[in-house]
Amino acid sequence: MTTKHQQLLNYIEEMPVGAKLSVRKIARQFDVSEGTAYRAIKEAENQGLLKTVQRVGTVRTEPPQEPTIDTLTLKEVLNVAEGTILGGEEGLDRPLKKFVIGAMELAAMERYISEGSLVIVGNREDAQRLALEKGAAILITGGFEASRAVTEFANKKKLPLMSTTYDTFTVATKINRAITDQLIQKEIVQVESIYTSVDRTMYLKELDTVADYKKLNERSKHSRFPVIDKNNRVIGVVSPKDIIHKEDNVGIFEVMSIHPQTVHLRTNVAAASHKMIWEGYELMPVIDDEGILKGVVSRQDVMKAMQSIQQQSQVSNTISDQINQAIDRVNRHEYSLKVTPQMTNTLGTASIGVLAEAVTCVIHEYILPFKNNHYMIEDLRFEYLQIIQIGQELTLVPEVYFESRRSIRINVDIYAGKELVARSISGCQLFSQNI
Repeated sequence: MTTKHQQLLNYIEEMPVGAKLSVRKIARQFDVSEGTAYRAIKEAENQGLLKTVQRVGTVRTEPPQEPTIDTLTLKEVLNVAEGTILGGEEGLDRPLKKFVIGAMELAAMERYISEGSLVIVGNREDAQRLALEKGAAILITGGFEASRAVTEFANKKKLPLMSTTYDTFTVATKINRAITDQLIQKEIVQVESIYTSVDRTMYLKELDTVADYKKLNERSKHSRFPVIDKNNRVIGVVSPKDIIHKEDNVGIFEVMSIHPQTVHLRTNVAAASHKMIWEGYELMPVIDDEGILKGVVSRQDVMKAMQSIQQQSQVSNTISDQINQAIDRVNRHEYSLKVTPQMTNTLGTASIGVLAEAVTCVIHEYILPFKNNHYMIEDLRFEYLQIIQIGQELTLVPEVYFESRRSIRINVDIYAGKELVARSISGCQLFSQNI
């Protein structure tokens, strides 16, 4: 049965944009307390469904649209270029489809410019006019201004006319980096992609009893359930160990585990796996910022997502990918890496972060071939570390020194020639492919 709180939220969501409402009005209409009405209105405001307008009151608004992570808007390009807007400000929310470097003759440029593109150009008024005629926005490099005629044309066409002090090469590099960052972020799986929403979730209330737990357990075959209070906030969880030797009429509030581990919708699946796989949780509540139950995520959901992530090829190179590409496999127990200038810190020695990433890559290559498991590194530390210089050829030698059904511990010794320059100790948690 839908709670009063959820009924109020559903009502607010169905209201037409621009409609006004008040705490008193909604409390009277649904026959609830003003406190209940107030909480629903506050949550609707947090979701972007309502907005308080001065001298008007609380009105229904369009919720903010999720940004498209795989494209940049021209406004974001302006921020990346640290530029200023000269004209056509109304078009800043347009997506960036492609960008063109305006370094050619006008006739040659024309074939590359299309509607929705961005032309990066210097102090060339003819090229600026051509871009606007073709429906393209403009980014002027070198800190130059635009003529009044070009600015007025941009305003008329509602096409952003921007200026930056950076040169063309620097701006193009910055935009490419921003696009790469967006693509990498797009591949990060969050709990909201895999969780079971509250309307399909089984949970207990604080006034329920052990008998109610047993009924849910029988119906669902799950053994762990969130417990909520009258405001739908998660206040505990119940699992079999909590009800052992308890009579059926004992209240859930008396036996539940308080301060339960929870996750949010925006929690990274990798972080959720830390809490679930390693602690052995079958299920975890998913909550919002107010602690209100939004649903649950199961260990099975997390494990499937983790397996999918590890099987995916990256859309774009991260620092981890770059280091991985620099590592050569000599044989089953030996890997090599040359320290390049990009791998060093300000003192010219190998960065400890790079070494940690190299060890991570070697562990990945070493574990997967002989283990029918997926894994996650639980901890990694250096027991021994010397200064490693630019240009040194390193040999990384992994060795398992402890192994069980659920975990494995690995040393990775790092040599420069025959000299031991570093030793790492790592612990990994294993989980089976068969779910």
